[in-house]
Amino acid sequence: MSASSVLSVVDWDRTSPVIDEDHLGRMTLGDRGLEREILEIFLRQIDLIVARIAGARPPMVAAAAHTLLGSARGIGTGRVAWAAERLEYAAAAGRSQADIDEAVEELKAAAGEASAAIGARLAAASLDVSRDD
Repeated sequence: MSASSVLSVVDWDRTSPVIDEDHLGRMTLGDRGLEREILEIFLRQIDLIVARIAGARPPMVAAAAHTLLGSARGIGTGRVAWAAERLEYAAAAGRSQADIDEAVEELKAAAGEASAAIGARLAAASLDVSRDD
């Protein structure tokens, strides 16, 4: 299966919003405190998993990508979900190291973008809370 055919298998893609606001709101029931906690946990998870993937053997890469895929889908970070699923497939299907490396780079890019958006969101929320005091 080529990278382009993987796109037809997933429900997220490269053009998904960095954070799907509606999805995140549904998953947190509109609770801003819960949203903050989940986003903070996700940021830590991104860092851990991206570090774990570096230099790992394909089965470990696939397992780590699968974990991140579930979390990304759960909070609505579609680009991360798409990249994680692509990496999981490449590693589990025995694709070439070049294909795996390319998928890792896509995941790193999506993770960086999501981390920046989440960081900005959390910073803005902190400012809003401090203004209320």
